[in-house]
Amino acid sequence: MSAQIQQVQPPRPQGAVLALMTLALSLGTFMQVLDTSIANVSIPAIAGDLGASPDQGAWVITSFAVSNAIMLPLTGWLARRIGEVRLFVLATSLFTVASWACGLAPNLTTLIAFRVCQGAVAGPMIPLSQSLLLANYPNHKKGMALALWSMTVVIAPIFGPIMGGWITDNISWPWIFYINIPVGIFSTIATWQILKRRETPTVRRPIDAVGMILLAVGVGSMQILLDKGDDLGWFGSSTIVALAAVSTVALSFFLVWELTEKHPVVDLHLFLNRNFTVGTIATSLGYLTFFGNVVIFPLWLQTQMNYTATWAGLAAAPIGILSVVFSPIVGRILHRVDLRVLATFSFLIFAGISFWTSHFNTDVSYFQLFMPRLVQGIAMACFFIPLASMSLSGLQADQFASAAGLSNFLRILAGSFGTSLSITLWQRRSILHYSQLMEHISAFNTISVRALHHLKQLGMSSGAALTLLDGVVTRQAVMIATDELFWVSGVIFLSLIVVVWFARPPFAAAAGTGGEH
Repeated sequence: MSAQIQQVQPPRPQGAVLALMTLALSLGTFMQVLDTSIANVSIPAIAGDLGASPDQGAWVITSFAVSNAIMLPLTGWLARRIGEVRLFVLATSLFTVASWACGLAPNLTTLIAFRVCQGAVAGPMIPLSQSLLLANYPNHKKGMALALWSMTVVIAPIFGPIMGGWITDNISWPWIFYINIPVGIFSTIATWQILKRRETPTVRRPIDAVGMILLAVGVGSMQILLDKGDDLGWFGSSTIVALAAVSTVALSFFLVWELTEKHPVVDLHLFLNRNFTVGTIATSLGYLTFFGNVVIFPLWLQTQMNYTATWAGLAAAPIGILSVVFSPIVGRILHRVDLRVLATFSFLIFAGISFWTSHFNTDVSYFQLFMPRLVQGIAMACFFIPLASMSLSGLQADQFASAAGLSNFLRILAGSFGTSLSITLWQRRSILHYSQLMEHISAFNTISVRALHHLKQLGMSSGAALTLLDGVVTRQAVMIATDELFWVSGVIFLSLIVVVWFARPPFAAAAGTGGEH
């Protein structure tokens, strides 16, 4: 049957048509990834305009993240039922409509409802763009396809906050959603026109309703727990305890059910493939560590170093420069180099940058912030591409959508863990170091006495001098906590080198694709 389908399919897109298809799929992915971060800096403006508190406004982010996390692992099942091309086009078009509706929302409740819809239809877009690129590139260029895909995943979260802040400050917050409309229309039309005759085979399987319910309850509870844990005081809150219990029970039953269900909604048997397991673990833990730093870095700059949101974004943005430059190079050599070597090189750079930045102090300049982030772009180029190819090696073409959906789900969930964990540890270590440093500010400490005496000689009152000294201590305490997190990140990146060497060649980027059409 599959052979007959391949015979009637037209040839793969080539030349300008292939470039147009790549652009359409990449823009769809870029738009979706951008929307996960672009609203973050606009929450105060959105909440104020809609008559809500900032805490209520934060549900604009949480609602999207929860529905998106639930739908991601369902990608493979939906693709087999509908077809990968139809599902991507449907998801992209609905995402565009939902973006338009978000911009028109008259109140916060309506906006959150549309964000739920937007996150749900966005779920399949990233894994399907990856799967469709691989399916429509010849075998010797699949590395390049992964390189182009990875650039959108890397760059969009970095530029999202910058674009969101600029649009909110200079136009108005609804335009962070309206900008999706022309991009979504182009991606939908171009993808359908080019790939409608290369649709994947569909299979009518029974709906695993129990699995879907358990997944929605378990993942939804976990995502809300991660998003709201720090605000509610983690396990000191009865709400967080209840969410943890519900999530644990639901996901435990989900695992048992899916492993015994004849037609599971999520194919957990993919983890029987050694390279998929190793690639997914390395990607998820690496992304957890990286994304935790991505969150802490601008927070530290804005709260302690007097950077504006725009300048904090510009300090983080250089990571995208060399990533764009080196990703095509990595994609071109991917089939000629052991993927474990490339991943090892990536983690070594990540570790080196982490240890480098762990020696920052409160006098660090913008240039000193810029250079490590610039070099880190090389690591990003060697991170996503080899590990994505590793996780798909040995799989059949009809498993790509399921594998990409499950792998991306775990990566994004790990990013949520990284965000929550890093913020909590950063705050608690800052408080600890503050209390330790303040123990030295007393009448019995000659250094603090001299400092206070000097400030008074400059004309400051005792209260003003103590306030200034308290600010200095706070900055130092946060600086120490920030350096500690960077140092721990370096250790984690080094340990992940061991993980990637559990993978075994051959590392065909896309096994079982049916050869060249």
